[in-house]
Amino acid sequence: MIRVQGARENNLKDVSVELPKRRLTVFTGVSGSGKSSLVFATIAAESQRMINETYPAFVQGFMPNLARPDVDHLEGITTAIIVDQERMGANVRSTVGTATDANAMLRVLFSKLAVPHIGSPQAFSFNVPSVTGSGMIKVAKAGREEKTAKTYTVVGGMCPRCEGRGSVSDIDLTQLYDENLSLLDGAIKVPGYTADGWMVRAFAQSGFYPADQPIRTFTPRQLDDFLYKAPTKVKIETINVTYEGLVPKITKSMLSKDAESLQPHIRAFVEKLATFQTCPECQGTRLAEGARTARIDGVSIADACAMQISDLAAWVKTLDAPEAGPLLANLSALLDSFVEIGLGYLSLSRPAGTLSGGEAQRTKMIRHLGSSLTDVTYVFDEPTIGLHPHDIARMNDLLLSLRDKGNTVLVVEHKPEVIAIADHVVDLGPGAGTHGGQICFEGSVADLRASDTLTGRHFDDRSRLKSEVRTPTGTLGVRGASTNNLVDVDVDIPLGVLVVVTGVAGSGKSSLVHGSLPGSAGVVSIDQGAIKGSSRSNPATYTGMLDSIRTAFAKANGVKPALFSANSEGACPACNGAGVITTDLSFIESVQTRCEECEGKRFQASVLEYKLNGKSITDVFAMSVAEAHEFFGAGASKVPAASAILGRLSDVGLGYITLGQPLNTLSGGERQRLKLATQMAAQGGIYVLDEPTAGLHLADVEQLLGLLDRLVDSGKSVIVVEHHQAVMAHADWIIDLGPGAGHDGGRIVFEGTPADLVKARSTLTGQHLASYVGA
Repeated sequence: MIRVQGARENNLKDVSVELPKRRLTVFTGVSGSGKSSLVFATIAAESQRMINETYPAFVQGFMPNLARPDVDHLEGITTAIIVDQERMGANVRSTVGTATDANAMLRVLFSKLAVPHIGSPQAFSFNVPSVTGSGMIKVAKAGREEKTAKTYTVVGGMCPRCEGRGSVSDIDLTQLYDENLSLLDGAIKVPGYTADGWMVRAFAQSGFYPADQPIRTFTPRQLDDFLYKAPTKVKIETINVTYEGLVPKITKSMLSKDAESLQPHIRAFVEKLATFQTCPECQGTRLAEGARTARIDGVSIADACAMQISDLAAWVKTLDAPEAGPLLANLSALLDSFVEIGLGYLSLSRPAGTLSGGEAQRTKMIRHLGSSLTDVTYVFDEPTIGLHPHDIARMNDLLLSLRDKGNTVLVVEHKPEVIAIADHVVDLGPGAGTHGGQICFEGSVADLRASDTLTGRHFDDRSRLKSEVRTPTGTLGVRGASTNNLVDVDVDIPLGVLVVVTGVAGSGKSSLVHGSLPGSAGVVSIDQGAIKGSSRSNPATYTGMLDSIRTAFAKANGVKPALFSANSEGACPACNGAGVITTDLSFIESVQTRCEECEGKRFQASVLEYKLNGKSITDVFAMSVAEAHEFFGAGASKVPAASAILGRLSDVGLGYITLGQPLNTLSGGERQRLKLATQMAAQGGIYVLDEPTAGLHLADVEQLLGLLDRLVDSGKSVIVVEHHQAVMAHADWIIDLGPGAGHDGGRIVFEGTPADLVKARSTLTGQHLASYVGA
């Protein structure tokens, strides 16, 4: 047994539980009930921390410092291997091939077998540039120094034009300045560069060109100084400043930053300014000419990486090279693992940052499939996200095979198909947030069905098909869509109704919905991308409601709004508004202690004396969304702007979270619903949702369907990319893509009402939906 006693991490309320080893245990419960807190933040975190402590102090200094979880006692834990849903890093150089070991093996294979032979495996790597250098070096021989001439050469595979990125970016200078105006008349179009502002004054008074003449009259030398001049010291109004050309200045301040972190108006400017196009030299393969021309049986490494993985696996099996036998066997087994786990439709050249959460999780699983390790604890976070019902059976086989090798498998999951294969079920709840954090049930699946818990009552829920569907108010035409694997798709998407786009993983759903809808259609897209949030970010700051709350406090007390920000003037000076003081202890985990001066409230004591209807700003942060909705909805504390946002948060089922809860403590399902609530106010007629049921309990799916109905009834068009059969059954119109994944998909195999899909049973989706609704 793995024994946990007195776990209090996040919202857990002194939880004690015994989990059988070498069995498959599934943790269920509503989103926010404490599943991840128990499995990831307690059991897996302590296992990783204890393993890290076995390394020398020098090595520990380079590893993440993990705090000891808040638990009385843990025993029987084994080495934990965590396979979570975190997206892979969106580094431009990271691909599916580099994130797994596939590219490394291919590079060795090509360096051995490709003709002509161009060098070591580095010659086939798009991350290694070719370098040549020569010079004199001193060598000590027999007690005296001799000078020797040396030449140093590294043959790398990086394309010199795009530096291994596959695309080159150009700056559209027409977006940067208006050549018909002078600097004093406001020629620079960059946000914040007003004609009378300090930024423009540095350009106007630099003396390198006339500030009162239109830019089109500049000489080539003057234009070059204006746009590209290297940093130079100049004197402006008796002050020495560093002058720098406009292009490098903008590149540093805007283009080099993550687009998501920029303010909306600056992000819009950057998107217009920078244009990306496929590198003309390597045609997007990222490779230098040598790596593109060396071939095995007529196939270059660029061709191999561009192939669909299922096709690449078949090609590798045709190679006959006894000298590379073990390498070919290992590469073949790795590629077969991709196919086995349902990712055969990807290619190795696919950028890692474009994988969905479910695809990223399954990519991480690949390295564990053929592992000969036993007696380890595998921890999975909703491994069925992004999987069609047809693919879930394969995932179940995989989880059972890991268990049958003698491993303990812990799975956080909502899908009844996965709960059904569990040896042991732990149900947390009864509610979410402060209403959860308790064990409601432990036992077998049969006992769960008979129990009176929320999961037990909803376990056998099956949605029925609608007796009548809504009538579309119009259509949105997509013509000749060929993004990614789509095969010249023509489709009319009905408007004013609930449309579900479905199909097996990799069939082209996201390519159709995100890549092919006309930009002029007024589309509001809510995807699965992670929310960027630190311990200082919370629902109040993320949704923007805090601005109106701060203004209300300031107006009621006759002071500045900045006093009511923990990141500005009102912050406690001892902890800078963080509420805790972090002490770095080098290789031992950092210690966080509650700030003694503000007692964790984050504000100066004087700020807390200012009240709005009897409540201070920290009282507001401690309120749940439901309480705050009531507080700001009426009476002396009425703030309509905040009340409207709080109403939307309640609508998406987040009434239990507090306004001050750090974003990095929210679960995956909670983050997506927070994003949905924020976007619901956007001015757009068409909402596109990407798997909104991800992370939702069976009971919460009903609430989501009610929300989607309200959106449609208010005159919006809702398009949902979804695999959940309850959402399919509730749709007015279904578009099913397939029949398979990758180049076997990309076609529309059905469009019509759910009832027609069930009746026809002509597609995989139709067969699964028919059995789900009991037709």
